[in-house]
Amino acid sequence: MSVSLQKGQKVSLSKDNAGLSKVLVGLGWDEVQQKRGLFAPKPQPIDCDASAILLRNGKLCAKEDLVYFGNLRHMTGTVQHMGDNLTGAGDGDDEQILVDLAAIPAEYDRIVIVVNIYQAYQRKQHFGLIQNAFIRLVDGRNNVEMCRYNLSEDYSNMTAMIFGEIYRHNGEWKFNAIGQGTNDPGLGELANRFI
Repeated sequence: MSVSLQKGQKVSLSKDNAGLSKVLVGLGWDEVQQKRGLFAPKPQPIDCDASAILLRNGKLCAKEDLVYFGNLRHMTGTVQHMGDNLTGAGDGDDEQILVDLAAIPAEYDRIVIVVNIYQAYQRKQHFGLIQNAFIRLVDGRNNVEMCRYNLSEDYSNMTAMIFGEIYRHNGEWKFNAIGQGTNDPGLGELANRFI
């Protein structure tokens, strides 16, 4: 049974799911339909990019610890981005990241899941133009959703988002629903927050 999370709420992944090893992180969003004048050009689709930032002792230590559309697989093979969705069209997950919790080396204690809007400033786009955004964690053994966090706040003028984090605490994997918007123009600036 899936747990619906609120902002800042933490939930144990391994306590109620004995033997949990692989987790699918699904992220989704829809574009708000914008009104435009008769002669106004059609706006460009909003291209949201999900990424995973693997931290050691709470810090990003190497660029290889970023898993995103330009680096789909972490060097350890434990975190894999399943591909870039350029428009967010359709139902369900728009992008997915597969995490092998059982095989993550011990020096990694945190995986931060972020989403940024590609070329947000150039295209004059922000999360206020996005609706129905969510992050969900699915048990890789049986495809059962364990928890979901729906972002319901107004994130106007925010160009990036720290959705949540999977972290190790006392030998147990947990998830924290963060939902923090930022004005970072791209993944590089967003990642710099964790250096």
